[in-house]
Amino acid sequence: AAKGGVRPAGASTAMTAVPATAPAIAPMADDKIFALYEQGTYEVLPHDAMRRIIAQRLTQSKSTIPHFYLTLDVRLDELLRARERINAAAPKAGPRAFKLTVNDFIIKAMALGLQQVPAANATWTEQGMIRHRHSDVGVAVAIEGGLFTPVIRHGELKTLGEISNEMKDLADRARKRRLAPHEYQGGTTSISNLGMFGIKNFDAVINPPHATILAVGAGEKRPVIGPGGQVEAATIMSCTLSCDHRVVDGAIGAELLNAFKQLMEDPVRMLV
Repeated sequence: AAKGGVRPAGASTAMTAVPATAPAIAPMADDKIFALYEQGTYEVLPHDAMRRIIAQRLTQSKSTIPHFYLTLDVRLDELLRARERINAAAPKAGPRAFKLTVNDFIIKAMALGLQQVPAANATWTEQGMIRHRHSDVGVAVAIEGGLFTPVIRHGELKTLGEISNEMKDLADRARKRRLAPHEYQGGTTSISNLGMFGIKNFDAVINPPHATILAVGAGEKRPVIGPGGQVEAATIMSCTLSCDHRVVDGAIGAELLNAFKQLMEDPVRMLV
């Protein structure tokens, strides 16, 4: 500190002042909520264990993780052409059969992006930062009454066909509530894709202990300016990356999202 209590020029108040701890805000009591509604105009559906766990984890996430959000658009035309060609040439039966979805490319691109930006492939602990060697990508799967997030382990090492078949199996068993805990616990990031519902873009809540989650919107035709200055139609998908600011600073998050975009727009890089 400067002598005489004078702060040096350029010093940040945020870095030197210690803010008072804000008191915890209790949720609205049940009796006060029920008092707002006329008896006989509603029914009460008791929470099951899954819904209580989801509520607890999401409240923990938004209360303890400083979220910030980065959004960009991804052009899908080249990927859609590659997907069509790959599926046309893929085995239609037998153990090596597969049929790729756009979501399979998203998983692979996120896994490879984390390898290119290892600072984002991390988890916060009070003891220190966990830097993960592999990209274990969780994918949100909606089920009745909630969701599971099964994890594709070592996604950077798997082919698109392997990811596709594994994801189909995990999603099917998730909907039947037949996943083992090790199949949906852990992971280093998550993907939440609501494009099939026509959602254009949204901000997802980070799934602890992850430091990022990618929210994927619908691919839709939009006018863009071509390389010669002409207006042309392109298939565009908006993606938003939610980041834990304790782990991922703005520049690191932007680097990860741009690595993801480059892989999606040049999908041949995911085949080598």
